[in-house]
Amino acid sequence: MAWLLAVAAGLWPVASRADQPEFTEFEISHNDDGVFLAYGLKFDLPRGVEDALQKGVPLYFVAEAEVFRDRWYWRDKKIAKASRVWRVAFQPLTRKYRVSFGGLNQNFDNLVDALAAVRRVSGWKIAEPKDIEDGSRHYVEFSYRLDTTLLPRPMQIGIGGQPEWTLLVEKFQRFN
Repeated sequence: MAWLLAVAAGLWPVASRADQPEFTEFEISHNDDGVFLAYGLKFDLPRGVEDALQKGVPLYFVAEAEVFRDRWYWRDKKIAKASRVWRVAFQPLTRKYRVSFGGLNQNFDNLVDALAAVRRVSGWKIAEPKDIEDGSRHYVEFSYRLDTTLLPRPMQIGIGGQPEWTLLVEKFQRFN
């Protein structure tokens, strides 16, 4: 009987949920010009999220990096914070995907290319050189997520508690 349950569990369809993002690269470099971050991620959009995008709902991806200095006598001191927000939208008339970052827009023919633009960053300055003290230990707390708080209000109510809309990856790394 136990083997029958094991076989049935293996054949049961799994809920529609994409794998969580994974880092393909993560590098912090510190030089006379400041602290720079380069990262690459690997993830696929869940079916429900991709369907919403195809129906005209823009998606917002947020990357945040905080730089801290170790202190033995109190909580660590936050010395810098940087964030980036990308907007990915499908344009039904032109059948193209538009990625917006700041005031810049770029069009892509397919979703794979559009997501490639938001999965990888290099040379992102996250702290000024004056913020880093020589002889002190520093670290970066990084997070990357699909920000559902920037979706249209009716969507926010409808997706509450749905795990396929939770796309989050975090990383902690020391540097000096």
